[in-house]
Amino acid sequence: MTPTGSARVPKTARLRKRPQFLKLSRTGNKFQSAHFVVISRTNDVIESRLGITVSGKVGNSVVRNRIKRRVREFFRRHRADLPKATDFLIIARSGAASLAGELITSELERALLPRRIQCPS
Repeated sequence: MTPTGSARVPKTARLRKRPQFLKLSRTGNKFQSAHFVVISRTNDVIESRLGITVSGKVGNSVVRNRIKRRVREFFRRHRADLPKATDFLIIARSGAASLAGELITSELERALLPRRIQCPS
């Protein structure tokens, strides 16, 4: 059963092309936590967008996909609380593989929610 409606993060709310990731990596504001690196920058579209990078060093495909699902779920649930017109790139570090779902949520809350984000124009 595939998610429909608001249960899925729409394509317009995702970073999908390599140049988008590279531009954000070069010009964004970086925040590092124990298990994630979060890079943010204002964008030229109305909504906030998400990109996720999980390297092969983090774990096998099952582990990498689990981390990506949990990060997407956090983004989907907290999208209304995040600053509008901002791109976010979340890079998982190797320790992220051992985190439970609620620990991922708490770490991303500290990293992403507005009191921490300062986006360059």
